Amino acid sequence: MTALEVTDIIGIISFALSGFLIAVHHKLDILGIIITAFLTALGGGIIRDVLANKSPFIFTNYLPVSLVLGTVIIAIIFKLHKITDLESKTTFVVSDTVGLVSFSISGSLLAIDVGFNFIGILLLAIITAIGGGTLRDIMVNRVPAFLTSDFYASTAIVIACMISFLDYIGMINFLSLLSTFTFAFFLRLTAHFQKWKLPKLS
Repeated sequence: MTALEVTDIIGIISFALSGFLIAVHHKLDILGIIITAFLTALGGGIIRDVLANKSPFIFTNYLPVSLVLGTVIIAIIFKLHKITDLESKTTFVVSDTVGLVSFSISGSLLAIDVGFNFIGILLLAIITAIGGGTLRDIMVNRVPAFLTSDFYASTAIVIACMISFLDYIGMINFLSLLSTFTFAFFLRLTAHFQKWKLPKLS
């Protein structure tokens, strides 16, 4: 199994969970919950694959669908839909962060695989990371998270820069990708809980 496939699987599970939690929080019915989980988990990857001129993973493999359905079923079994005050709960924040970081890495890796330049790597990382979450937020009629959370898209940018550098020096391997994931994961969590903000024009 390749690094791209591993990060895709982690991202799908994590974003399926965050989509499930958001849908429950907005009191959608079971069909709405499933659709929101699917859009959150697979939306960014589909856009990524189309831009990279590849057949979307969901159209060539049953694994993504199985992962989303399995995540929703497990979440229901463990009664995660009973969670209140969702946005401040560690479960949601961690799940969303893992999805964000995983998909940023997978977007960067695919961009490198198809020969994109640095701008292409940057954009594909951002689109893969925020695509599903943006579709999720539009579905429930709220402002997309990347527009209100300063270190959301910024985390994807940091990851794209790190992956680009690793590719430049020929150091893309399991250990370097794991280090990138760990660094970006804790960067995003620290930014969230410390309420770091980017400077604004006044």
